[in-house]
Amino acid sequence: MKPPGDKCFLKRGASLIEAVIAIGVLAMAIPLVFSVLAEAAKCGLAARAETCSIWMVGSCMDEIRASRDGCPRYLTPTAIGQMFPPPGEVWALGFSRDGQPIGALSKALYEYGTREVDGKAVRYIAALGSTMAPAKPGLPPLLRVHISLEYPAISPVGQRHKLDFHTHLP
Repeated sequence: MKPPGDKCFLKRGASLIEAVIAIGVLAMAIPLVFSVLAEAAKCGLAARAETCSIWMVGSCMDEIRASRDGCPRYLTPTAIGQMFPPPGEVWALGFSRDGQPIGALSKALYEYGTREVDGKAVRYIAALGSTMAPAKPGLPPLLRVHISLEYPAISPVGQRHKLDFHTHLP
């Protein structure tokens, strides 16, 4: 019979120090992996927003023109040259994941965020506004239109990422 202090017996398994070092390495590596995955998700969301912004800004401009013609789909009618939104109102449109318009948002939904409008999931919000641009002599006055695409729609207004677009309308 071999004594318990035999060298073959001592070579089996890992020592306590080896186990502590392995756990320490994992404790440092796992948070790094998860932070990289979270950053990749943010980058993917930003890329999708920039890609869909072409359709969303176009839809917003169509809605502004329809509002000026007196037949808007979501917003209130305005006159040509009139600033929008009217005082005390918020003009905000909800958009789907694919950049399709869903509907207008109330001031509360815009400020606090929303998950859905009329039973449809909202991913992006477009906030619309205008100011009077300085008039140049001999030219008609222009409105400076500001469209802010914000995401994710579920977050409160101060926590959303924004893409800003500007143009002028007569």
